[in-house]
This record gives sequence, C-alpha cells and structure tokens, in this order.
Amino acid sequence: MQYKIAAGPNERKYSSLDVEAIEDDGTFSGYASLFGRVDLGRDMVERGAFADSIQNRGAGGIRMLFQHDPNQPIGAWKEVREDERGLFVRGKLATGVGRAREVLELMRNGALDGLSIGFRTVRATSDPRTGVRHIKKADLWEISVVTFPMLPDARVEKVKSRGDLPSPREFERWLMRDAKLTRSEAKTVISRGFAYLLRSRDAAPETPEGLVNTIRRATKLLQQQD
Repeated sequence: MQYKIAAGPNERKYSSLDVEAIEDDGTFSGYASLFGRVDLGRDMVERGAFADSIQNRGAGGIRMLFQHDPNQPIGAWKEVREDERGLFVRGKLATGVGRAREVLELMRNGALDGLSIGFRTVRATSDPRTGVRHIKKADLWEISVVTFPMLPDARVEKVKSRGDLPSPREFERWLMRDAKLTRSEAKTVISRGFAYLLRSRDAAPETPEGLVNTIRRATKLLQQQD
C-alpha cells in the first residue's frame, strides 16, 4: 500500500520501504514505490510511470531529501530503476553532513524507517467503476527519508555491517527477487549451497550483480550434482 498527500501541482506518496541493510558507510537500498498497489488515496502507480524521469534525470538528478525539505539534502541516489516489483533505489547518506549522520544513527536504531516520493502526475486515468486513479506517467523529482511512512510494513528490516550475513529467510527472498531463482532453486541453494557461496564470496566482486552471478553459477553446479 501507499499513501498520497496532495500539495498543489505536486504530490508526495508514502510507500513501503524494504531496506535490507544499512552499510557502515551509509549506503542502503529498498523500494520507494510498489506497482499495482491501490493506496489509501485510491491511486495506483503503474509500471513505467517513472521511466522518463529516470532516463531524463538519472539517479543523480533525483534528490535525496529529509522529510521533503529542499533545504535538507542528506545524500545522493546512486541507482534508481524500475523492475517488476516497483521503484528500486540505492543511495548513500552524506555522512560528512550533520543531518545525514543523525539520519544514519536513527535508521540504525529503527527510529527512522520510511521513504516517500515527491512527484507531479503527468498522465493518469480514472476507473469510474472502482474510483481508482491509475498513474501512468509521473515526473519524479525527489525521494525523501521520512519519519512516518503511514504503513505498518514500511520499515527498515535489518541494520547490518558489511561483514554480516542475512538470515535464511531473508536470503531466500533475495534469491527469488534479485537472483530470479524459483522457490525450489532458492531452497536448494540455502540447504546445500550456502557454504559454497560463503567460500566463494571473496572471489566475487563486491557488487549485487557480482553476487547474483555467483549464485546463479552455484545453482547450476548444484543442479548438475543431482
């Protein structure tokens, strides 16, 4: 679910934040918007709504703010992209700035755990039967870290350091979402291949893409051994 606040020609939509980790250097990632979900304002963002903004502005042109305050930039988004689930973002807090250090500490302690997008609706259609407005194109200009995401599940799940490892349940969900494995393949990797992945970690590039490729190779190896 998502929650929208109208603000003149611009809108703010509080949405589910699924941050899996906050690194020591202030880097974190998650989803700032989920596609196909009807929010409390009877809006639903469709896949592709942010494509033009992402292409035209790039991640660096979409600001990272605190509480939607243009006078409080707290970092920069390094990756903003759409996938099947929603609007995925990866950013880094500017820990040399006092406010960003405060935000990082609050996120680590679970006191600050929401994201909200600031945008202007460019094209939308309304369903007269359901009353749902389908947002087909939006001009995305900022994504804020906020205190109140307006949703029970809009929270930071875990704070970890670079050396920490996910729980099996977190790892299974990540395998299916990012490595694109089936549930059966994910369970196989966890039950039989987790040790292999740990041994291979140092040989893999320290990027999500590198880890995904390592996992895919490990999965193929395990399947060949069956």
